[in-house]
Amino acid sequence: MTDVPAAPPGSTAAAKRLWASVVDDYELEPHEMVLLAQACRTVSLLDHLDAEVRRDGAMVESPQGRKAHPAAVEARQQSIALARIVAALRLPMGSDGDQQAGARPPRRVGARGVYGIKLARSA
Repeated sequence: MTDVPAAPPGSTAAAKRLWASVVDDYELEPHEMVLLAQACRTVSLLDHLDAEVRRDGAMVESPQGRKAHPAAVEARQQSIALARIVAALRLPMGSDGDQQAGARPPRRVGARGVYGIKLARSA
């Protein structure tokens, strides 16, 4: 295996563990390294958002009354983004016996996204 770069600067411990767990087990293409770096940045951001919510509580006061902490709202969005990034990497999940060693799920064409409801039109 070639020299593997370090996790992105400023990565939290959880992000560094994610980085190491992937680069130690898989050889990634350059575009996949970019996805992994983005996943690590997202994990770091989630760690920082979690610290804010733990410090301030899940609910905060605003001029309009009590509302969800903005960091909790952003964490929800970042969690969705992280799930999509990890899915794009096609990393295997499950126990060791579920898949062949080092095997990755087959490539899927296109990215899955949010789909709207199509309304039936009356004739």
